[in-house]
Amino acid sequence: MSDEEEIILSELSDDELVQQMHDDLYDGLKEEIVEGTEILLERGWEPYEVLTKALVEGMRIVGEDFRDGILFVPEVLLSANAMKAGMGILRPLLIETGAPKLGKMVVGTVKGDIHDIGKNLVGMMMEGAGFDVVDLGINTPVEEYLEALEREQPDILGMSALLTTTMPYMKVVIDTLKEKGMRDDFIVLVGGAPLNEEFGKAIGADAYCRDAAVAVETAKDFMKRKHNQASA
Repeated sequence: MSDEEEIILSELSDDELVQQMHDDLYDGLKEEIVEGTEILLERGWEPYEVLTKALVEGMRIVGEDFRDGILFVPEVLLSANAMKAGMGILRPLLIETGAPKLGKMVVGTVKGDIHDIGKNLVGMMMEGAGFDVVDLGINTPVEEYLEALEREQPDILGMSALLTTTMPYMKVVIDTLKEKGMRDDFIVLVGGAPLNEEFGKAIGADAYCRDAAVAVETAKDFMKRKHNQASA
């Protein structure tokens, strides 16, 4: 098919449309994702099926290529925004049908730090993988983390920092959780350019995630373990 021939999404079979949506997500084409999502729903697909087969699977491919250095942050942000547009249609329907969620995450950039691209990317990709995400934004003090943890009762706490001067604040949050006897209630994931695995271990986090794709995989692994322990 030549580039001049426009692909008519509604004329594609279900399998072809899902494949095309993976490509459109990869290319960050928001309107096409919205259209594809609506077509599948009109054809009688369950919202959860559209989410997992078309969107989550598409974002998994994006995540892998991001991890392998084939895609970069600007491209992944476009993909994540396209994903978000599809999620906008599916979210109310998923709530109605009570579709299963992988888990819940509270995430924020720590106090003193106003960088949020990495954090936003993690939030979008976690949402794309089937997690509920509560984003506390930037410059988040320990009190705000604690309030959100008590209010939301998430499985995971995510903290981000881009400045070497704000990295130690992560330890402040973790130490406060320990003091309050809450540390074991949450999986704590940390990330940001200046961090590394040693730092994550030293401050008592469960894991350091070098990028959004790793954060999603790590979160999934921890949730699997959590469920196995619960059912054991």
